Amino acid sequence: MPSHRIFSPLLIRQFETLTLKSKRATNQCKVKSRMKSAQPKAIRRGERILTEKPFAYVLKSKYRKERCDNCLNQGKVMKCSNCNYVYYCNRACQMQAWPLHKIECPMLKRIFPRIVPDAARMLCRLIIKLENGGDLVRSYYTTTCYRKFRDLMSHYHEIKHDSKRLEHLESLYAILSEMMQNDMILPNQTELLSIHGRLITNGFNILDAEMNSIATAIYLGVSVTDHSCKPNAVATFEGTTLHIHAIEDMEFLDWSKIFISYIDLLNTPAQRRVDLKENYYFWCICSKCIDPQETVEMQAAKCPNSKCSAPLDIKLHNCLYCDAGVSPRYRTAFQEAINFTKNQLENMKDVAYLDVCKICLKKQKEFVHPLNVWHVKVLDAAFEAAIAVSKWSEALDYGKQLLPGFRKYYGDWNPLLGLLYMKLAKIQLYENFLKEAIHNFQEAKKILDVTHGPDHSLLQTQLKPLLLQAIADNSA
Repeated sequence: MPSHRIFSPLLIRQFETLTLKSKRATNQCKVKSRMKSAQPKAIRRGERILTEKPFAYVLKSKYRKERCDNCLNQGKVMKCSNCNYVYYCNRACQMQAWPLHKIECPMLKRIFPRIVPDAARMLCRLIIKLENGGDLVRSYYTTTCYRKFRDLMSHYHEIKHDSKRLEHLESLYAILSEMMQNDMILPNQTELLSIHGRLITNGFNILDAEMNSIATAIYLGVSVTDHSCKPNAVATFEGTTLHIHAIEDMEFLDWSKIFISYIDLLNTPAQRRVDLKENYYFWCICSKCIDPQETVEMQAAKCPNSKCSAPLDIKLHNCLYCDAGVSPRYRTAFQEAINFTKNQLENMKDVAYLDVCKICLKKQKEFVHPLNVWHVKVLDAAFEAAIAVSKWSEALDYGKQLLPGFRKYYGDWNPLLGLLYMKLAKIQLYENFLKEAIHNFQEAKKILDVTHGPDHSLLQTQLKPLLLQAIADNSA
């Protein structure tokens, strides 16, 4: 049985000091790596700059009966006969998962048929991993530089004063106590807070080919990467494997200048900053967040002058471009449309309803600018809702309207923009709009080649065969 390690607050502070030293060592490592190369290799857009396996991961519980707990693939799965909780696609996956699952299995059996919260199961796996040598695992992000689990920032002091996080941790502690009992000694709450802090501020959502979140994971090496709302790199997944691709050219590989996005970019700077502060404990000062024009455009009204397409700051009395006047009545109608939209989108968090989306769009029509973020959000919901009920012509209309907003706020080289082109192309192929389908498949390929890599299964097994089919049908 593993020995019980008690981490005092003093020891936690020592860990944080070690983390800061590790960061300094990381920076020194970056300098040394650059000095070793007289002519550093340039990084081109689309180049894969990191591939990494997870330190620990957990399939989200809502998918446990339809996806393999090991490889995360969707399909026919068979449950573990002992715990009756996890499912595997074949014997090979079950055997591959066994070294960890044999420890976890009796714990899941003890709590079955209740569903274990994803955060509790992830903490359980991290504890098991760390008690079995995981604290020595190194994950390299260059040939010489690496990170260990203790190198991840825990934000111990911030979380200690975060009442919501502490309340959540207390509930997780109770669940873990029931799960583990005599199988393993549960870390005390101080140590658990440190582990939990590293999880919540360094965790990744593993995404499937459609960019749906299917699992939670910790990757050690990529944790060196900082956030920007205007990233120059993107994280994509092939099963549990994470890939980082450059989406901009770089003079050389310098991890201090590589940025990915931690959050959804389809939000105002104020909301993005709140999300980052609440979840990651920092205040974003990227170029997009400090640009006041970004806020104006994302919350813009239509100009009352139908011939003017400029975004209008509704707080002003006149349009800055054509000098059209903004009446109090116009301002009120705009705000009513936005408030109604916000309420409806909040109510449709889990499922989007096409008829509700149509009402929102109708209320927005005369007052809300086409690139207003709330208009783009409704178009996105309407597009997915139309697909769900097989309203193909409506889906095409919403999807085409959605393209400018996605391109503006996600950027030219974002997987979500590539997938939007691919979805439009699939519908156009089905509806026999072959020239349009070929064009959009090619646009999707251009983006996804960069964000996923040409060898990714999304391109090899889905996009390319459909593109070839569209070309063949168009030539027939």
